[in-house]
Amino acid sequence: MTHANEDIIAAIVKRLDATAPGQSFSPNAVAGDLAGKDTAAFHPLMKPIRAAAVALAKSGALEIVRKGKPVDPDDFKGVYRMRKPAI
Repeated sequence: MTHANEDIIAAIVKRLDATAPGQSFSPNAVAGDLAGKDTAAFHPLMKPIRAAAVALAKSGALEIVRKGKPVDPDDFKGVYRMRKPAI
């Protein structure tokens, strides 16, 4: 099963709306929301989720964090999480 970029963005925004201020969530949570019980669909979603997270971070809709600190969406590597932007 493939997911359109709009579906991925909608899933991220839904997670953002459900996340308390100051809390974050992983891209794995978004992949699980989209893939459901289809374990084969989980891993292929990770790169599109990352791309959508970067686009949303650049637009100011979310922050990408590593070790609890915001990172530059154009220059981060490894494990990351997403959260609502600090006001």
